[in-house]
Amino acid sequence: MQDTINGPAKDKVTVAQPEATRGGAHFTPRVDIFETDRELTLTAELPGVRPEDVDLHYEKGELILRGRMRPRQAGRVLLLNEYEEGDFYRAFSIHESVDATKIEAECKNGVLTVHLPKAEADRPRQINVRG
Repeated sequence: MQDTINGPAKDKVTVAQPEATRGGAHFTPRVDIFETDRELTLTAELPGVRPEDVDLHYEKGELILRGRMRPRQAGRVLLLNEYEEGDFYRAFSIHESVDATKIEAECKNGVLTVHLPKAEADRPRQINVRG
């Protein structure tokens, strides 16, 4: 993002993508991440992906989402194609301390939802001031 319309562009950060070991299409699913006092919630658009085709891994502050969307319309003539098929990959550095033992995920109606509860020690708390 630029400071002003005519100002110089800031240095761009390039994100390394994993090297592909299979042929075929690879894509990056769209993702939203929300934060509350208690957790981070990630939602990813994965239309047509079955839960068993999703590989979700969390370790040392990094959440890795990868998997495969299998062909959906075998034997049919495709007239319009907006959803991609093939392998997908996303990796996120999570800045919050997450309680890895309580992470939950579900894939329903083409949306993957991942709940990343914050560790109890890192949750904000109200401190009462006595007079």
